[in-house]
Formats: sequence, structure tokens, C-alpha cells
Amino acid sequence: MDPKSLHLRWRLAVPDSMEDALGDWLQGQGATATYREADPPKSFYAYFSPGAEGPDPAGLRAFPGVVLESEERFEDEDWLAKSREGFGSFNVGSRFFVRPLWAEEALPFDRFAITVNPGLAFGTGGHETTRLCMELLEQLAGEGKLQTATPGAILDIGAGTGILSLTAYLLGARHITAFDIDPDCGPAMAEFIQMNEGLGGPAPFDYFVGDLDNAKVRPPYRGLLANILLETIQELLPRMAEIAEPGGWLIASGILAERQDEALVSLAAYGFKPLKMLTEGTWVAILAEKVC
Repeated sequence: MDPKSLHLRWRLAVPDSMEDALGDWLQGQGATATYREADPPKSFYAYFSPGAEGPDPAGLRAFPGVVLESEERFEDEDWLAKSREGFGSFNVGSRFFVRPLWAEEALPFDRFAITVNPGLAFGTGGHETTRLCMELLEQLAGEGKLQTATPGAILDIGAGTGILSLTAYLLGARHITAFDIDPDCGPAMAEFIQMNEGLGGPAPFDYFVGDLDNAKVRPPYRGLLANILLETIQELLPRMAEIAEPGGWLIASGILAERQDEALVSLAAYGFKPLKMLTEGTWVAILAEKVC
């Protein structure tokens, strides 16, 4: 077998805090795809085109805690199977069952089965922050705080595929709008809705590509979803405070547990009173109420 016809795969141990920076570096070094396993040990993988030598491993020293555990070559026909390794079906909370597009197992009768296409965009349920947000939405639904007829009730900020918007819809919410600044998320949300059309009907939520200043943002909002990085949450908090109605709720995640206190202070500074927190691994999600 000619080595130039083989793909290269790296398997790495990567701290959560290094994942984004490492992914950017790997793509700059020629990686064609990266992903992290959903289940322990949650190894991180990077793929390179056939014949590629891969970057100098010495460059990994710039990322504390990152270790190259192995590298291997494999034939092109193994690409699909390799890319699917580590992402199986799993339960979230008490109401949801998340399954990849290729799953063939029988669906549970007592859960909503959400179909995802891993790698399409952030928001497959495989990350702790997504699962934490889904669980907080379940709690809100149990308290009767999602079943509202108010137009423009919920805004999903940095929605990725829109999985949190669909979750809210399935739990009884209506008039949901999702958006992301990433142009790839427009097609990703369209495909996600199509894959799950049997659950949420033809349009469980509206969506657009843009930011909080887009004309399609029409406050006030009864609920805000922000599963993004803490730095981005802090940047957007002044605008989120403007568009949230008094007594409305905010679910904020993408927050490392070690920065929980910083997040709580930032939320309080803009009138969001923390009510609940959930943690999984090194991540935290916060449910807050707009009090002023």
C-alpha cells in the first residue's frame, strides 16, 4: 500500500480548556477534521489528508496538558467508520434520547428521540454544556415556565444546530428563534430540522445567521439560551439585559467550573439573579432570572 494513499489520524488527550485553541491550531496545520468522543476517556481526534506528514508534535507544547497518545494511517474506505467512532446514542435528562444519523437501534418509547449529525455544527448533545442546558430546560418545563403563548418568547443565542431550540419546543415552548454568527449554522439548522421533522413539525423554530443586532431579534424575550463561551456571554450581557423582560429567564453555559464565581458576578452585574446551577465534568450551566 502506497503511504501517500493513507489518511493520518492523531489521538490526543486534551483538557476541555484547551480544546478550542488546539482545534484552531490543528486546522491551521492542515487538519481536515477534529472531534472529541462523547464517552470516557473522551479522546480528541485530528485527521489529515492522504500523504500528509502532519504537524511537528513539538508544537503541542504550546497547549498545556495536551498529549499525543497515538497516530495511525488508514485506508480511505475506513474514513466514515473512523469519523463515527466514539459517538453513539445516549440519554439526556429524563425525557430525551440523542442518536446519531446512522444509528439503527430501536427507539425508546418513553423519550423524545432527537437525531443529530455529528460534525455538522456545535450542538449534538455530545458536549456536557449542551446536556446541562437540556436538563435545565426540563426543569423549567416542570415548573410550567416554558408553556407560554407570548410571541417571541425564547431566543437561542449561538444556537449551532438548534438542538436546544428543538428541546424547548418538545417541552412545550413556542415562538422560538435561534441564530448563530457562523454561516455554516444556517444549513446545519435547516438539516437538523429536516432530520427531526417528525418531532417538531415543519418549523419548530425560526432561525437566521447573524447577531444580536439583527432586525429579526424582536424583544422582549421571556427566555434566553446562551450555550457559548463565558467571554462571549460577558460581551453580550449588556444587550441580553436589554432584550430580556423582567422576570424572564436565562440559561447560560459554556462556562468552565473554575470560572463559576466570575460568571455569577457578571450575570448579577446586569440584573440576572442566579437560581440554579448544574455541573458535569469541568463545565457548569446557570439558570438565572432577570430581576431589574
